[in-house]
Amino acid sequence: MAKQETVANILKNIEQNWPESFEQHSPPILRIHRLHDYLQQDLAQVIEQYALQSADFGVLATLRRGGEPFCLSPTELYSSMLLSSGGLTKVLTRVTKAGWVERVDNPEDKRSKLVQLTVAGRVLIDEIIQELHRNNQRKLTALSKEEQQQLDALLAKMLTAWE
Repeated sequence: MAKQETVANILKNIEQNWPESFEQHSPPILRIHRLHDYLQQDLAQVIEQYALQSADFGVLATLRRGGEPFCLSPTELYSSMLLSSGGLTKVLTRVTKAGWVERVDNPEDKRSKLVQLTVAGRVLIDEIIQELHRNNQRKLTALSKEEQQQLDALLAKMLTAWE
């Protein structure tokens, strides 16, 4: 992938070439967008090593974070995944064939099936998450522990505008 123009350079060019817009630009938002891009690239590189697509990762991570017994209805998964129902069906077919999830009877509704993380799926998602955490922690070393806490508090405060 080609190296992207730095945010600092983007802001400098806006200030020089589009001064009437410069005051309206928000450098923190541009930086958050760039960080998001980098985080997405890092995630893609890691999950590619495991022959996963991002939606596969999303299903496994959603089931894992739900706690024991790592089982949700397709509707619950759908609401967490932001996929179309047709898209979710394709993902569930793929991760079921891979052995990372299984479809089990719903004890509350015999007409439907639940999606449950298998032992292999749990091992896989735990391994991937550990690798992602190691990568992220290396990047966060640019900040002191106090700065990391400040950043977390500021981002949490900012998120309240959306959540």
